[in-house]
Amino acid sequence: MTHSLSRPVATALFALIPLALVALAPGCGGDKVEYKPRPAYSGKAANLPAVPTLSKKPKKVGDAYTVYGAIHDLRSRIHGPKLVAQEQVTIVGYIIKTNLADAPPCAVHKTGKADGKECEKNPPPVPTFWIADEKTSPVGEAIPVMGWASNFAKIYDAIEKFKVKTNKEPPKDDTWGVVIPNPIPAKDGKVKVVGKYSTSFTLASQGVEANPLTGIITYKVMEYLEPPPEPGKLPGMK
Repeated sequence: MTHSLSRPVATALFALIPLALVALAPGCGGDKVEYKPRPAYSGKAANLPAVPTLSKKPKKVGDAYTVYGAIHDLRSRIHGPKLVAQEQVTIVGYIIKTNLADAPPCAVHKTGKADGKECEKNPPPVPTFWIADEKTSPVGEAIPVMGWASNFAKIYDAIEKFKVKTNKEPPKDDTWGVVIPNPIPAKDGKVKVVGKYSTSFTLASQGVEANPLTGIITYKVMEYLEPPPEPGKLPGMK
């Protein structure tokens, strides 16, 4: 005679099988691994690059940029667009160079007189001076200042006017609507220049001047903090 388990009893027995298997199985953790200390690595040292030294130069002096600070922000993806969008930026620095000595003879004359034929073949450069944080800084760390005189003839007239001590009215460059600096920019003068700062200069008639590395400041006004030992002059002028 065959006996069969009732449905409730069978269900209860099948439910006990997983518990029995777990009880028979060995522990999940396995054998305990014994800690064995190892000596510190004494082999060849890794060849890693030196830790970069962050510049301690100030970006600003009061409300004015240093030359370092202006160039730093110009190259920044964050600060650059905001800087070039400003209509006026103030930068302080020493004049380390001018291009007055590069004025060709054909361009050194009074206003109203046409440049010589040599200037037609080789147009004179735009009058420029460069400012840096130190008097001995190289030109590669300086910002060119343009727009303070549209040509060398304007500077010629200004130099002649400065010789007249009774003349109180500052000479102006009507072409660009600016007052020409007094004294004429020269090496070792310290100045505070206000103007548009960007990577290009667009006022020149012979085309756009560009300087993506240090930028160019287009002169509006300027204050001398320390005048140069001698005012700037053009070749052939006393």
